[in-house]
Amino acid sequence: MCGIVGLFLKDPTLEPRLGALLADMLVTMTDRGPDSAGLAIYGAPVSGQSKITVQSARPEADFAGLEQRLAEISGGSARVAVKSTHAVITVGTDRLGATRAALKDLSPDLRVMGAGESVEIYKEVGLPRDVVARFGIAGMSGTHGIGHTRMATESAVTTMGAHPFSTGADQCLVHNGSLSNHNNLRRSLARNGMAFETQNDSEVAAAYLTTAMARGRDLGAALAGALEDLDGFFTFVVGTKSGFGVLRDPIACKPAIMAETERYVAFGSEYRALVGLPGIESARVWEPEPATVYFWDQRQAA
Repeated sequence: MCGIVGLFLKDPTLEPRLGALLADMLVTMTDRGPDSAGLAIYGAPVSGQSKITVQSARPEADFAGLEQRLAEISGGSARVAVKSTHAVITVGTDRLGATRAALKDLSPDLRVMGAGESVEIYKEVGLPRDVVARFGIAGMSGTHGIGHTRMATESAVTTMGAHPFSTGADQCLVHNGSLSNHNNLRRSLARNGMAFETQNDSEVAAAYLTTAMARGRDLGAALAGALEDLDGFFTFVVGTKSGFGVLRDPIACKPAIMAETERYVAFGSEYRALVGLPGIESARVWEPEPATVYFWDQRQAA
């Protein structure tokens, strides 16, 4: 079943409240999926810096001295901020690829949740309220974010199986539904160099979009292509460095609701996820149409 939420801010004065608003939206969706939960928070990029969010089952051991171990690879630029089982590693953008590659040798048990100039991704097994509290989501600021609470149906309940899935820089996806052609698509994408961490069909959807955008499409065009190439039932909410997109399959059997005001665009699996948002009583509220791409961009909202 799963519950998904998203919030795209048009009003910069709301940015300090992004984490709190998104956290409340996700917790409201708890009964749609109690197995695991996760969120992606997009903040304003800092020139010349990028971030890698990593997770460890043994954070005390893996995070101890990590900054020092990365010093040579990162040119001394690495800074590590530990948040429970996750850590955000900030490095110079020119060292991002080398640092990510070095992590496999320095700390093989670390799992990369996501990387880029703007995004931080936090996800774990457990209820949304516990995941939100564990990582201090309510205190985070940002421009946009997405979240997911999972009811597992086709793969294991693990941290790596939780959403959001990220397969490209500053890109991530949350999904309610089930794809029927994900195995064939996974093989095709793997032949073209895409690496997969799980057997989850949602990771395949994320990788499909990453591949499409790497070939020059923007998020809106990549989502439009998904209507032709992905089979099954799906509602996607997708984040990029500056964008926020929504897509439902042509049958649209998975519930979805959206709201827009002059200050934000919001998505929820159900309307009750939106009721705590400021000004919701005067928002334009609608059910997104089947097979229709909805796409907003911070550069256009500015």
